Amino acid sequence: MRYPLARRTLLTSASLLFPLSPAMLRAATARGPRRATPVPSRHVRLKPSLFADAMAANRRYLLSLDPERLLHNFYISAGLTAPAPVYRGWESESIAGHTMGHWISAVSLIIANGNDPELTAVLDRTLASMQRIQEAGKDGYLGGMTVTRDGQSVPGKIVFEEIRRGDIRATWELNGAWVPIYALHKILAGLIDAYQLAGRSPALSIAVGLGDYFATIVEGLNDDQLQKVLSVEHGGILESYAELYALTGTPRWLDVAQRLRHHAVVDPLVRGEDKLAGLHANTQIPKVIGLARLHEVGGEAQDANAARFFHKAVTGHHSYVIGGNSEREHFGQPDRQGEQLTTATCEACNSYNMLKLTRHLYGWSPSADWFDLYERIQINHMLAHQRPDTGQFVYFMPMEAGAKRDYSTPEDSFWCCVGSGMESHAKHADSIYWRDGSTLFVNLFIPSTLDLPAGLTLDMNTRYPHDGLVTLTVARAPRRATTLAIRRPAWADGATVMLNDQPFAAQPQDGYWRIDRRWRAGDRIAVTIPMTLRSEPLAGAPETYAYMSGPLVLAANLAPADQRFDGPAPALLIQNDAASALTVLSDQPHHYRATDVLGQKHDIVPFYPLYDRRTAVYFRTFTPQSWQKERAAYLAAEAMRVDLARRTIDIFHIGEMQPERDHGFTATDGQSAEFYGKKNRSLPEGAQASFTIQRRPGPALLQITYWGNDTGRELRILVDGQEVAIERREQRKHNEWLLIDYPLAPTRAAQSTVTLTGLKGKSTIYGVRSLEAH
Repeated sequence: MRYPLARRTLLTSASLLFPLSPAMLRAATARGPRRATPVPSRHVRLKPSLFADAMAANRRYLLSLDPERLLHNFYISAGLTAPAPVYRGWESESIAGHTMGHWISAVSLIIANGNDPELTAVLDRTLASMQRIQEAGKDGYLGGMTVTRDGQSVPGKIVFEEIRRGDIRATWELNGAWVPIYALHKILAGLIDAYQLAGRSPALSIAVGLGDYFATIVEGLNDDQLQKVLSVEHGGILESYAELYALTGTPRWLDVAQRLRHHAVVDPLVRGEDKLAGLHANTQIPKVIGLARLHEVGGEAQDANAARFFHKAVTGHHSYVIGGNSEREHFGQPDRQGEQLTTATCEACNSYNMLKLTRHLYGWSPSADWFDLYERIQINHMLAHQRPDTGQFVYFMPMEAGAKRDYSTPEDSFWCCVGSGMESHAKHADSIYWRDGSTLFVNLFIPSTLDLPAGLTLDMNTRYPHDGLVTLTVARAPRRATTLAIRRPAWADGATVMLNDQPFAAQPQDGYWRIDRRWRAGDRIAVTIPMTLRSEPLAGAPETYAYMSGPLVLAANLAPADQRFDGPAPALLIQNDAASALTVLSDQPHHYRATDVLGQKHDIVPFYPLYDRRTAVYFRTFTPQSWQKERAAYLAAEAMRVDLARRTIDIFHIGEMQPERDHGFTATDGQSAEFYGKKNRSLPEGAQASFTIQRRPGPALLQITYWGNDTGRELRILVDGQEVAIERREQRKHNEWLLIDYPLAPTRAAQSTVTLTGLKGKSTIYGVRSLEAH
């Protein structure tokens, strides 16, 4: 996230360390359309709480990483000897370098929150290394991306130089490199954060050099060429150029930012059209954050309108109860999440970016409902996404019943969600308090002390979200009157406020209790928020519900993560409404019990801390009458689902970027496409495709999904060089998906190589799965 108020304050103090030009000061203090700005986190201290624990775990992880190892490929690209070996995981792939940018942003956020000398020293050494690397390259380029050329991995700068010459080959990748502009953006964003948040002078000059390098490429392309480049995931590169303009006042950066709109996605949003289905979700969200920042520095109303529409579409029609969105990284059809309860829902990067976008929209129109959403995501997705003991992160937050969370490892993962996780858990102090003129907003109920120079000093004490009592005590007060606006959650029926032990009777405005007075030391506000139980239906499955208690999403605690859950997904009997299926356990807050339709009792508890458990968040519900009618069909369907899950070894979602990378997919010809919501790959006659699929010891099945109307085609299928079938698509079946199983010989290998050759017509594959044989 960008921090406009923090920027002004930090740059003022940082000017003691390095000079700022008048243009930079004018740009840095510009407000644009913002009405409210976050109180800089350097004025906020977290008290002991689950949020402070998350930040502490994150800090330990950041310190455990060696920046020189993250810079390994940067050195190689500049022709220098790398002093430390490269990390594994994604840092050993062509996206390498993205983690460095996230790491810098996260470290800068923590420094901004508390003047951390240890992290500051590490950051300074890292920036000195980056400066030396950039100077060795002589043209401003700085990156760790790689690409394969003639079977060898070489520095990714070659891709940027090819693009400069107009040689643009865009598929999932850009000239064979995995999202090089995305990785460049993370580095540029990190450098900007180091300057804005941590006040590190060298970071701006490094950022300007890198920005200049890529800008010269953009400026040399015509619009058609640039739009082709932008068809490949490019992160928030638009946002970074808007930030450079805000920092320096240099019109060139604004010109570049304006050209970086991806029209294929942005133009429908400007028109108010939801055409998100099938799009890679986290490719699109940063584009819209860029539009929001562009609106703030450029003032175009259409950019703001597009950002608002996108936010409303995603949160209202593409999201799950925890506030996350996407399935297998992609948006589905709006209001049909009931068709997408899998182990690959709710990518963490998406929520990280939706929180950033929410902050922009709140700043333009400070209404409490923005932070009702922000709180939902922060508690129920972000806290669930990080293990507070190890500081490791989850990529997908599965909504499928019986699923568990899979965590990163300290040195072998470095997924995108590890990088955004580093930032997410450095931010818990940055959005609690906001300001608008003489109004101070309390938006999040996180135990903390706010100390504003020449302003209020407040102590907030609470056990929220596990308890609904929040107390705010004034430790120091200014002489002028100040309005204290305290968020009243929209779900909090019966919530009350006491001021110095007297009821505060005024009704909330825009979701806030507003108390306007000249405060005195010792003044005390007590907010009581009933932690009410309620249900929320699942879009596209009207008889399926999730439950919330206060701000907390609840889940059934089904089994330990290291054990299989082979039972049917718990379904509940209801009488009057969905909430009637749960009964309160009086010994602990937010703990309930439910008896499912088969008589099994389940503890229904807060979802986020179930780090090592298998869970169910959504519950199919029946009335006694409907259960009698549908019992047999439901149990049969659940038995098939459980059996399929137990036997499944690997699922390959062919036609999607990340699964194709994970399965080593290559093809001599053919294209990816989408049909009836399914991604696919076509294989023309004479073309060949190859990929790997995971195996377990023993016999197995290779299951391929076809469309029934695709006839007149032939496909040869080889597994580990042995022909297993020639699939002849002759029999016509109208509008049906066909799942064909091909027996595979037993193996002890961990994976097999599948080779498909088109023999007749154009074969289209809609999915691949390996299964244990019956």
